[in-house]
Amino acid sequence: MIEVLDQRTRFGTWWAKVTLLIDLLSGEIMTTTQIRALRLDDAHKLAPLIAENAQALRRGAPRRPDAYYAERILSDKTAEVLGAFEGDKLVGFAVFFDLPELITGLRIGQMDDIYVHPDHRNKGTGRKMIETLVSEGQSRGWLHLRWLVPGKNTPAVALYEKIAEPDHRKSYLIPIDRIAGD
Repeated sequence: MIEVLDQRTRFGTWWAKVTLLIDLLSGEIMTTTQIRALRLDDAHKLAPLIAENAQALRRGAPRRPDAYYAERILSDKTAEVLGAFEGDKLVGFAVFFDLPELITGLRIGQMDDIYVHPDHRNKGTGRKMIETLVSEGQSRGWLHLRWLVPGKNTPAVALYEKIAEPDHRKSYLIPIDRIAGD
């Protein structure tokens, strides 16, 4: 909490600035992260984060931000995208789908990707996006929210293990280009 000192004292203004700096450094003053659905006009903010995420996952040359690709994702009829904002700055996103669950006849949420810019990690942003999806899932009547996690991402896996339980299923990929000629 910032203590406002009497401005009539000789050191009041100086001390108030020092107190503010200490509070900022100690994490007592936190910017408020807002989570909301991204809209088409957010594409220019989403594009750089998609490129950063692709580079982090593939460990290759940086991908160029592509606003057209971001617009395609935001216009997709099946995918939905949440964004985490600090002020006007988009600092994270989560892509998810609302799917039928055939065994129960209910619906589930499938989170395909979640990304938080490295400068904004360890502040609860990822957790806040997941909590928002859980709340959205409750309002939609989802049975559960599931997502696939890259196993080598140790910090992310640590968060997921705190807030979720492992699934009994295994995941497999079938590259389409390999079977296209058969």
